[in-house]
Amino acid sequence: MNCTRMENKILAYVDGRLKESERLEMEKHVAACGACQLRVNEFRAVAALLEEVPQIEPSAAFDVRVRARVAAEPVKQGWWAWFTPSPRVAFAASLLLLATVWIGSRPPDPRTLTAADEAQINQDLPVLENFDVLSDFGALTDLPQPVQPEDTGNSNPDQNQNQQQNDSQNPTM
Repeated sequence: MNCTRMENKILAYVDGRLKESERLEMEKHVAACGACQLRVNEFRAVAALLEEVPQIEPSAAFDVRVRARVAAEPVKQGWWAWFTPSPRVAFAASLLLLATVWIGSRPPDPRTLTAADEAQINQDLPVLENFDVLSDFGALTDLPQPVQPEDTGNSNPDQNQNQQQNDSQNPTM
């Protein structure tokens, strides 16, 4: 027998709220299981202690006060009241509508490939795959060297003067 399943029924067993078949099953399990028998005895002890506690009778005005508090509670609105627009909800809905219209009216992205572009790429793909540019940079050695800028148009006069002094001190260079 399963103790965890029986533990869920112990309180109902002690209170006498179980069906006859469940009560018989519970009594059979409690007779065989010492842990569950201990739990049943503990619950019976607590129930006996609660029986000894005196019951407090509410005052005559208690009922009137409870009814007044219930009447003072705000009336719960139905689910339809959620749709009544508050300023924040109306503002958010209008922004959402505006963004939807703006995104929907934008022209298509000019960078998107057409079917002809895709066909051209697919046609050129075998040629591009033959170039092993990433692993061999030999094709770049055929390029001419970059042009070095000449130093004739220096815009800083102090540097020109320093350069002329250096040139006069080191004529061998």
